[in-house]
Amino acid sequence: MKHSRISRVAGLILFAVAACAGASELDPVEQQIADWVDDNAGTAMELIERSVNINSGTSNLAGVREVGALYREELDALGLETEWVDMPEEMQRAGHLIGRKTSGTAAKVLLIGHLDTVFESDEGFQSFRREGNLAHGPGVDDMKSGNAVIIYALKALRENGVLDDIPVTVILTGDEENAGSPLSVSKRDLVEAGKWADVALGFEDGTNYDGKDWATIARRSSSNWYLEVSGKQAHSSQIFNDDIGHGAIFEAARILHQFNTEVRGEEYLTFNVGTIQGGTDVTYAFEENRGTTFGKTNVVPNKVIMHGDLRGLSREQIERAEAKMRAIVADVSPHTSATIEIEHRYPPMAPSAGNKRLASLLSQINEDLGRGPMPLLDPSRRGAADISFAAPYADSLAGLGALGKGAHTPNESLQIDSVPVAIKRAALLLYRLSKSDSAH
Repeated sequence: MKHSRISRVAGLILFAVAACAGASELDPVEQQIADWVDDNAGTAMELIERSVNINSGTSNLAGVREVGALYREELDALGLETEWVDMPEEMQRAGHLIGRKTSGTAAKVLLIGHLDTVFESDEGFQSFRREGNLAHGPGVDDMKSGNAVIIYALKALRENGVLDDIPVTVILTGDEENAGSPLSVSKRDLVEAGKWADVALGFEDGTNYDGKDWATIARRSSSNWYLEVSGKQAHSSQIFNDDIGHGAIFEAARILHQFNTEVRGEEYLTFNVGTIQGGTDVTYAFEENRGTTFGKTNVVPNKVIMHGDLRGLSREQIERAEAKMRAIVADVSPHTSATIEIEHRYPPMAPSAGNKRLASLLSQINEDLGRGPMPLLDPSRRGAADISFAAPYADSLAGLGALGKGAHTPNESLQIDSVPVAIKRAALLLYRLSKSDSAH
């Protein structure tokens, strides 16, 4: 069943690409859509400003719900059936906003954004401000402008009478920046929506460099690993003796060296050590990413804790890396022991053939808007994202938002004139997918 559905969608995308190939102008309906977006770009910026001025750091549950309520009004006005999905209280996450319109015979589309930002309510970076063509504020780039792109793309289609035949689900998650555990609960709705959809589109910020817009068909995974090494505590004058060994820190260094020489090397595979605590008295709080260490230079250390990440472009690549890491850790030196735990968080968004076909359609739209073709972005230039939970089930594109810089820093900014461009691209992509379906 899944294979036949993907074949159908592939045919629709190929039909749309072929129908638009060589086109240099928008058709009359598309021009009306583009004109409407230009005429309403100011109100889109007003929505962005209102949302940025609501603090919605992941841990500010009330703030996440408040910005969700703002977007819910917009989705209600579009005629979507909206639902707020609460997370269990013990997860300390606000929940997700979902909007659905299931009617229509065109390809089913999932649009993905997120409500939360990395800036909590006690940080100094709290409000929207505008300087010429730049807007500044917490989440203005990542990703409250992308949420506005979703809403205004749907508005542009509705106002021009072409939304009715497009089945659409919008999911704006409340914990993208710090996903709630367990993932089976916090990302359940994304997975189910991905299974429902034919096409999934993620609206985090777009990419432009070397004077070109770039299409994102792949994003790498994100996993955490936790390594604990134990050694035999003794007077340092006895280190390296047969009955003492070389202690926990030297053993940890041996493991890291072998990671670097034996695991490293595959394209798109990376692993990082974020922190090391080592000595004779070691504590580490994984959720807070902080710990304490005590040790003396004349004592062989007995404990090391390391915390790192692992990223790859496919499940197979991650499995190979994990197997190598576990083998290295298991081959311990005398008088030491070591254990490694690997927690898989965000799965990879692999560069499938269906994703490439979608990128071809998007590139043609970009050309028709006078901005040139869109090459495929190197997956190493982007991190993990919520779309990865839907991507195994639907043809997918990410990075469909506006252009910005400085995400996750107090220098975060949005290029204002890129907002209507992103809205047009999204609206025309949905329209051409729906038109190819009816024509086909």
